[in-house]
Amino acid sequence: MHRTPVLTSRRLDDQTGAQVFLKCENLQRAGAFKVRGAFNAMLQLDAAQREAGVIAYSSGNHAQAIALAARELGAPATIVMPQDAPQVKVRATEDYGARVVPYDRYTQSREDIGGRLAAEQGLTLIPPYDHPDIIAGQGTATVELLEDAGELDLILAPVGGGGLLSGTILAAARGAPQAQVYGVQPEAGDHGRRSMAQGSIVSIDVPRTIADGVQTTELGTLTFSIIRDGATDIRTASDAELRAAMRLMAGTLKLVVEPTGVLGLAAVLRERALVAGKRVGVILSGGNVDLNRYAALLSEE
Repeated sequence: MHRTPVLTSRRLDDQTGAQVFLKCENLQRAGAFKVRGAFNAMLQLDAAQREAGVIAYSSGNHAQAIALAARELGAPATIVMPQDAPQVKVRATEDYGARVVPYDRYTQSREDIGGRLAAEQGLTLIPPYDHPDIIAGQGTATVELLEDAGELDLILAPVGGGGLLSGTILAAARGAPQAQVYGVQPEAGDHGRRSMAQGSIVSIDVPRTIADGVQTTELGTLTFSIIRDGATDIRTASDAELRAAMRLMAGTLKLVVEPTGVLGLAAVLRERALVAGKRVGVILSGGNVDLNRYAALLSEE
């Protein structure tokens, strides 16, 4: 893995009244934090499992991560991806050598497709978030954040299926037990926030949001248990707030961050009373976005 930098911005600090530390996983290999969990999970496989191959399902970042890890570890990979996934993510996955199987995310179940292909072809299924090795790998981003930024009062991470937030919670519990950990979801896809409020897993329809990396319908069983017990809260951000956060990243820090990647930052900009006067860590989870789409998103209000 790259040890991605932790960046700061005086303008951002002035704007929020906080000291903000940005863990730049948009600069990670394959463009997102997902490679941490993917490599960790694949390194646990034995030789026979690697030879037979792996299968995963993902809208893009986990797909690329598994494809990259499989290539470097000498394992064939099949990835089930939605038909409307960003083409930059589909092409990158194929360029790493994986076979892509498309599906309709609004009418078909990727879990069913992945499970069926795994059984038929003898493949090892590596899910994108509800897996202990995946969660442990994702938590290494927070381990590095704490080592580089020092003591933090708050840590914010995006939430889809909950792998990154779960890893963040576990790493913070060991390295910064005083820190509050918040998850952030798009307003249209707030199943995690609802699950926290209800005390059980809430499922929703596939959310329609520009944050394509978190278009999940529910938390996993394992991730929900960790988040329920360890997260301070889950907040939300609108698509308009995500675009504003992307513009700030591009204009101030000259960083390309995908919509999902700025969820935590959007919450910091929105929740001024929560962060004022505090040392705040934000995980910028990824930067995989088609440049034409990126330019269009930045120009929208």
